[in-house]
Amino acid sequence: MIITVFRSRLRPEAVDEYTPMLRRMTELAARMPGFVSHKTFVAEDGERVTLVEFESDTATKAWGSHPEHIEAQRAGRRTFYSEYSIAVCEVLRQRDFVRPPDR
Repeated sequence: MIITVFRSRLRPEAVDEYTPMLRRMTELAARMPGFVSHKTFVAEDGERVTLVEFESDTATKAWGSHPEHIEAQRAGRRTFYSEYSIAVCEVLRQRDFVRPPDR
């Protein structure tokens, strides 16, 4: 599993234009082969952290090179973000716990 950690700050004047692009990228990523999940968190200070999981590095690279995603990346640098950082990480170990429903 490959997890991309995308940390960013939006420019305040770009929020209205950013929202439809974000929706489009979310639905497009979800249709990519190997897609596992996507979730965004926003901190009180405005920092956004998006976690995107794909099954493999090949699937992650395919998403990174999708033509619409490349255009969104360009728009991000040009219009939407005041800053961002990206870390692409390979999962070495994973443990899951789910509490069973009370009976």
